[in-house]
Amino acid sequence: PLRPRCSDFRNMAQAMGLLPCAGLPAFGTPAMKRLLKWIAYLFLGLVALGAIAFVHVWYFKPLKVDWFYGRVFAQFALQQPELLTSLRLLNQFGLDFPDDDLSDSSPAAEDRASEQLKADYQVFKSYDRASYSGQELLSYDIWDYFMGMQVEGDRWRWHNFPVNQMFGVQSYLPNFMADQHLVEGESDARNYVARLDKFPLKFEQVVEALKVRESKGVLPPKFTVEKVLEQMRGFVKPAPTEHMLYTTLAKKLEKIAPEAMDAATREALLAETARAIEKSVYPAYAGVIAYFEGLQSKATSNDGVWRLPDGDAFYAFAVRDNTTTNMTPEEIHAKGLLEVERIGAEMDAILRNAGLTEGTIGARVQQLAKSPEQLYPDTDAGREAILKDYQRIIDEIDAGLDPYFATRPKIGVKVERVPTFSEKTAPGAYYMPPSLDGKRPGTFYANLRNVAEVPRMGMRTLSYHEAVPGHHFQIAIQQELKGLPMFRKLLPFTAYAEGWALYSERLAWEAGFQQEPLDNLGRLQAEMFRAVRLVVDTGLHAKRWTREQAIQYMLDHTGMGNDDVTAEIERYLVNPGQALAYKVGMMKILELRERARDALGEDFDIREFHDVVLTNGSMPMAILERTVDEWIAREKAAG
Repeated sequence: PLRPRCSDFRNMAQAMGLLPCAGLPAFGTPAMKRLLKWIAYLFLGLVALGAIAFVHVWYFKPLKVDWFYGRVFAQFALQQPELLTSLRLLNQFGLDFPDDDLSDSSPAAEDRASEQLKADYQVFKSYDRASYSGQELLSYDIWDYFMGMQVEGDRWRWHNFPVNQMFGVQSYLPNFMADQHLVEGESDARNYVARLDKFPLKFEQVVEALKVRESKGVLPPKFTVEKVLEQMRGFVKPAPTEHMLYTTLAKKLEKIAPEAMDAATREALLAETARAIEKSVYPAYAGVIAYFEGLQSKATSNDGVWRLPDGDAFYAFAVRDNTTTNMTPEEIHAKGLLEVERIGAEMDAILRNAGLTEGTIGARVQQLAKSPEQLYPDTDAGREAILKDYQRIIDEIDAGLDPYFATRPKIGVKVERVPTFSEKTAPGAYYMPPSLDGKRPGTFYANLRNVAEVPRMGMRTLSYHEAVPGHHFQIAIQQELKGLPMFRKLLPFTAYAEGWALYSERLAWEAGFQQEPLDNLGRLQAEMFRAVRLVVDTGLHAKRWTREQAIQYMLDHTGMGNDDVTAEIERYLVNPGQALAYKVGMMKILELRERARDALGEDFDIREFHDVVLTNGSMPMAILERTVDEWIAREKAAG
């Protein structure tokens, strides 16, 4: 009869005192039945131990803080199917169960999240910080800062405008379906349709949450109501089969090989998509449109958040939260005025050398930016040329950064156009991180609504900021970190991320990629733009500037067009404090670099400095400063 190999049961049989390996019995004999029974008992015991361990970690205080981090992330992520799809965290293991669902945006979900946050933070604080060192201590302090700010900020969790001209369910969700819901087969396509059919529930939840804010006196600015209505009314105009949600899926299905999906299945899926758009998506938008039409008579102010209940305290918190510093609005405003003066002097020198001597800096930059040699043709071909030139700029600098970076991301970055339906109110550019499974690269989205907004002299700087070595380097490297808790790969700190991207603009200039005077003017204009933000954001929300006052200040100093400036000022009004993070973060990174250079002298290696900044993931400025100081001390001791 068939017998197992001796090695198959050696350790198990000897450990249980059964027959020695040479005498293993045949299958079906009493002795073999006893052996199999013991194996079954052992298996069940292991399953039981695993279940006990899972219950312990999931419902009680885990023995190790790393297990706690994992539990909190897992519990949060499992409630956020949109996040799981975006990261493709489970797809790499063949699991796609979140991909037919949408995250809960109801007030009840926000209440549950708030209570869970406080409970988790209480458990976290019971771990002894003194018992950690190295990366474990860094993880502890980053988590402590992040969770602590979240708990503190819960006081103002209704003090925001989740549906506005810049972002919100009305623009985010279609973009999410188009850009992040991958369709590689029939199952993915059916999940796509299932999500479209859940738009009504999602939008009802959002409106319910907006009504809570309204009851607390938190109303969006007047311009927000008007622009959101315009955006949504335009979104529901096309026939279902001409809608971007339909055409997007059609393009995705075209990429599936005929042998993997026949024509009849494709047509059936597209018919279901058209039905879902007409019967689910459009009615969902109708509900939000009706709510915002009702707001038109209520939202009458375009002022800063000082107008909200407890608005001054809210803004002071927003400043600390976004900059991860203890700077006050007054300190930031004063620093901004000094930076505007410094950068303005450098810009003035370049403009004078170009023969432009009359008018404000802003007016002279605008004059230069509108010259024919700076503009692309206002055609489809011109827009295609812009995208190709952005990619060329990125590829060029990517090939020349070895002297500056020891660590580089494994995944690449591509350039795409901002979807046309949202480009009118979208920013000039933004970056979408790659998926964790590597199937979706990093993407630099360029807004091509108006080619006059894309002068050639600013393209290099924008590419360096959004892609290489800016956001793409920082975020992709962070996602690829090994041996760290998942939150270290994903947590965003705005001052760190945007500070690095703005620092990257200067680094590219230092590395020789912006040596033409007008390219350098483009860099200085971008830095001026961020310095002006320090003035106008604090001006709007702390010093009670009017919207028009802030627009004029930005026009005078940045060289941006009126439409761009208006969009920016309106952005700051609905997202207070966020715009401060760029310049504050950049100044801190530059300060730390020069501190290291002064301390280490000839031993300073910029590649090592960049490794210290990038290979620990995103962190608050105070913790980044400590990390750099510790590296300096180690280098001095070793030298």
